[in-house]
Amino acid sequence: MLTDLSTSRPGASDHTTAPATAASPTPPGPSSSAATSASARRTHDDAPDTAALFARLAELEEGPERDAVRDELATAWLPMAHRIAGRFRDRGESVEDLRQVAALGLVKAIDRFDPERGAFESYAVPTITGEVKRHFRDRMWALRVPRRVQELRNRVRVARRELTQSPGSPEPTVAAIAEHTGLTEEEVGAGMEALESFSTLSLDAELSAGEDGYSLADTLGAADSSFDVVVDREAAKEGLRRLPERERAILYMRFFEDMTQSRIADQLGISQMHVSRLISRSCARVRDEVLGQRTGGSRP
Repeated sequence: MLTDLSTSRPGASDHTTAPATAASPTPPGPSSSAATSASARRTHDDAPDTAALFARLAELEEGPERDAVRDELATAWLPMAHRIAGRFRDRGESVEDLRQVAALGLVKAIDRFDPERGAFESYAVPTITGEVKRHFRDRMWALRVPRRVQELRNRVRVARRELTQSPGSPEPTVAAIAEHTGLTEEEVGAGMEALESFSTLSLDAELSAGEDGYSLADTLGAADSSFDVVVDREAAKEGLRRLPERERAILYMRFFEDMTQSRIADQLGISQMHVSRLISRSCARVRDEVLGQRTGGSRP
């Protein structure tokens, strides 16, 4: 179980809650103020004093000794990384995975930190937090969403929160969010759709609880092959009109009345072989005309 260590350091209250007495002839001196300020800056048990280790790390060359100091720093600051990871619990990711991501951010912070530019905690907290947020942004979508849509989602989410800060504020409209963010209403709409698209819904999910229940898959359309048939018929219509009357009759009997070539031959008084040749020639002629029209050519 993850434990948030955001508690005050033991003894920190000794500097801040000691009552003033009438026997105190002078106000606290500079040393007392400095101690109080230092106590206020370090308010967590997971903020160890590792200034000496960082100074030593900066002086060491690559090698086993430097790796050992680096590992010691990572171990000392790991509780802080775990605490930051705990802020993102209950968002669809396991605590252990979040701790791993936070630990990676901690290692990056240790490698990039310059001891001469301030306290490590001030640098590490935003670095680790950014690493965890990047994990949610890039890895937690069930479907890969373009970066631009993710950014729209974040801007819309922040704008909605800012517009509803006052008690009793109504849910902001698309136009209000667009005016607040400087986005177009179409962009706001895309961002609002992304707000509800962090995870996917199974096609087998039941959408009705009644006896005639149906799943999401039942509501989805499918490609209609009849559209292709309509296109082909319209494309072949002109070519069929140009055929001789006997060849049109043969095609009609074969493909619309489902007559065999033998029956067609008997009805027309010709051989079955002749019927077969006429069918093949007529179909090839119509096909060539259609393909010629589609490619911009002309019939020879």
